[in-house]
Amino acid sequence: MPPILALILCIVFVVFLLWLERKRSPEVTRVLWIPTIWMLYASSKPLGIWFPSSGADPVLGSPLDRAFLIVLIFLSLLLLIRRRFDWIIAIKENKWLIVLFVFMLVSILWSNIPYISFKRWTRELLAILMAFVVLSEPSPRKAIESILRRSTYILIPFSLLLIKYFPKYGVEYGRWTGGRMWTGVTLQKNSLGRLCLIASFFLIWSLVRRWQGHIILVWKYQTHAEIVVLAMAFRLMAGPRGEIFYAATAVGALIVGLFFYLGLYLIKKYGKNIRAGILMTMVSSIVIFGIVSLFTGGATVGSFAQSMGRDATLTDRTAIWASLLPAAMQRPITGSGFGSFWTSKTAEAFHFGEAHSGYLDELLGLGFVGILLVTAFLLSACRKAQRELARDFDWGAIWICYIIMAVVHNIAESSIDTFTSQLTAIVLFLSVSSKNSLSRN
Repeated sequence: MPPILALILCIVFVVFLLWLERKRSPEVTRVLWIPTIWMLYASSKPLGIWFPSSGADPVLGSPLDRAFLIVLIFLSLLLLIRRRFDWIIAIKENKWLIVLFVFMLVSILWSNIPYISFKRWTRELLAILMAFVVLSEPSPRKAIESILRRSTYILIPFSLLLIKYFPKYGVEYGRWTGGRMWTGVTLQKNSLGRLCLIASFFLIWSLVRRWQGHIILVWKYQTHAEIVVLAMAFRLMAGPRGEIFYAATAVGALIVGLFFYLGLYLIKKYGKNIRAGILMTMVSSIVIFGIVSLFTGGATVGSFAQSMGRDATLTDRTAIWASLLPAAMQRPITGSGFGSFWTSKTAEAFHFGEAHSGYLDELLGLGFVGILLVTAFLLSACRKAQRELARDFDWGAIWICYIIMAVVHNIAESSIDTFTSQLTAIVLFLSVSSKNSLSRN
């Protein structure tokens, strides 16, 4: 098939899916496209890569990205003011989030690059503003579901399109091995795996709800269309045939999330309730497991990696952790300051640009204080989600499962150290939107 024809067919398919989504969510306002666009941006390559410019900087980013984010900040603030958003109540309902956010800002004081750290902090501010915009919707839950559905409908088909018909944009090759790696609309194969993890779980959750009669169809073949998108996500997650470059961490996290979802369903079926303390203990245990893995050379997760066809070094992650731990231990309590560790200089010195562990990246930036605050935020979200199970099982279940998948995924990948990552942003949106009474005055 000619690439142009494939592009046209993909656009038609995506537009049709978005039309279906609009038909089933009439209560969602048009303004929701602002956080939707932000989510699409956070889930894909920066604009400076899609539209290269001579003014791009490897640390500060491109002028186009900066202008785009400034416009989003302005629009979100203007919208919240027009909707008379109650900032005080929202802050009271999300205390641990605000404490973490303020600590990120304060940590700039001991950063070696305070200006760059502040610019990176403003991106976190934008993520929280987007969560508040969702909260200001008439139905925050419908809004989040709409954002997830739109993102899935757009990013998954276009990722497959780029890989198959426009490999210049959707395929990369390993620096040392030369092996093919699928990236799709994202920056790297691991980012694509995270996107597929989020999309796959959401579609399975949605299909189960439809099977139970909790979702009304607006088109009799809508289920078939979503199964096609789910098959695309599975194919993208598997990676190129004959290559070892597939997102094993995302696959493992998805399996854990689905087993946990099944467990919650069985608990409900037999009339039982899972206590908040049990859920919080499980989340804390996974976080501790991820931290301990850093200091034990990955020995605690090596056997799991081998069971998924990977070597015990987690594709050289253990070597990366060993080289970064001494740097983290130079400032173990408060870290080097938010967004101040990874620069062009450190990336060149270590030959990579992330720790491949959300807990290690958090340790490098905000130290053990940061890890404690992130954990406190996750546990507060977990408590809210557990309360939601009794009122709306489906909503509470997807919330809890995304938290579980996030803490599992960050054992060998990085996203929990920033709210600008799609997976962490979803947890943020779910946590902030837990009180419908806050949506409007």
